[in-house]
Amino acid sequence: MKSLILTSAFLLVAATSACTNINPHYDAAKPHHTADGFKNNYPPNPAYRRPEVGFFEGWMTRIRNWTSSGDQRAPAAPIHGIAPDLAFIRGNPGEAALTWIGHATFLYQTGTGINILTDPVFEDRASPVSFAGPKRHQPPGLALSALPRIDVVLISHSHYDHLSIDSLRALWRQQGGPPLLVAPLGVDIWLEKHITGGDRSRIVKLDWWDKTSIQGMDVHLLPVHHWSSRTPWDRDASLWGAFALKTPTSSFFFSGDLGYSKDIEDIAARFNGFDLAAIGIGAYQPIWYRNSHVSPDEAVRIHRELRIRRSVGMHWGTFPMGQERLDQAPIDLAQARRDQGVPDDEFIVLRHGETFLPAANIRRHAGQQSPAQ
Repeated sequence: MKSLILTSAFLLVAATSACTNINPHYDAAKPHHTADGFKNNYPPNPAYRRPEVGFFEGWMTRIRNWTSSGDQRAPAAPIHGIAPDLAFIRGNPGEAALTWIGHATFLYQTGTGINILTDPVFEDRASPVSFAGPKRHQPPGLALSALPRIDVVLISHSHYDHLSIDSLRALWRQQGGPPLLVAPLGVDIWLEKHITGGDRSRIVKLDWWDKTSIQGMDVHLLPVHHWSSRTPWDRDASLWGAFALKTPTSSFFFSGDLGYSKDIEDIAARFNGFDLAAIGIGAYQPIWYRNSHVSPDEAVRIHRELRIRRSVGMHWGTFPMGQERLDQAPIDLAQARRDQGVPDDEFIVLRHGETFLPAANIRRHAGQQSPAQ
C-alpha cells in the first residue's frame, strides 16, 4: 500500500513536468538523433538483457527499491569520509587536483586556475520527491558553502543522481557570479527553464563530439552508452555523455554514467590518452544494469583502453543505486586490477572529502598527506 501511495505521488509530481517529446535539436543527418530525442550509437549487449516488464510494473519496481530498508545493500564495513584539506583546496597554487564530494560529484581543479564541478548533487535524496528515493548514505565530502568559486559546471545527463535543481540553483547564486553550465543537448532547455530564469548567456549546449573552449581549456562531449529521463514520459528526450577536458598542462576524462560499448574504442581513436579520469564503478547489479553502468572489471578495461595514467572510481558508496552492497565496488575493483595486471596506484578509490593530485600521485586531506594506494 505504501509503495502504491508513493507511486501515485511520484506520477503526480512527474505529470506536472511532462511534455510532448519533440526534439528541438533534431538533425536528420546525425544517426543518434531522433525526432523525439536521442539514441545510443550501438545496440545493447544481449548478455545484459533485462527481463521484459510493463510500464506500471517497471515503475512499481523502482518505487519498491526506493522505499525498501536497503539492508541488502548496506555496506559490509563502515564507510568513513574524511575532513577535506580546505586550506589546499581554497589556495591551490596551480596543481591539477581532484576532490571527491560523493557519487559523481567532484571538484576538479585544472592547475590553470579553473575550478570545475561535475554533476553537482548535494541533497539527501536523488529523487523528484523529498520523502522517497535513493537516500544519501554519506554526507557530501565538501559542503556547498565550503567550495571555492566554481567557474564551470559539467552535467553529464538528466537523471536525478546527476542533475539537481537545488544544488544548481545554489551554484547559480554563488558569490562572484554564476558558473558556466555545460550540458548535452536538451539539458540546456531544462537549465534555462529551472535554473537560469531564461538566461542562456551562461549555458553551453553540446552534441556528441562537439567542443567548446573555456579560458584556454577544451571541453569535449563524448558519446557513451546510457539513457536519460526526468519523468516516465521523457525517456531519451535529452542527450547524455562523458566529458574530455584538455588544458596545455593536463587532460581529464569524466565518464558520467555509461555501459561498456564500442564507444570506448571510438573515443580511444580520437584521443591520445588522459592524465586523469573519474570512472563509474558502482550500480552494476543486477546484471541488466550493465547496459547503463559498468562493473569494476569493465571500468578497469576502460582505464586501459583509453590509456589513462591515473583513474579514480566514482558512483559508489553514496547513494544505493544498484543491488550490490555500497562498499562492494572497491572490493571488486581490487580484484579487477589484479586480473588485468593494473598496479594498485593506477586506479584508486577516494574517501569522501579526499583530494588526489595525479602529477604527484598524492592524496591529501586535513592534516595528512599520503601516497595513493
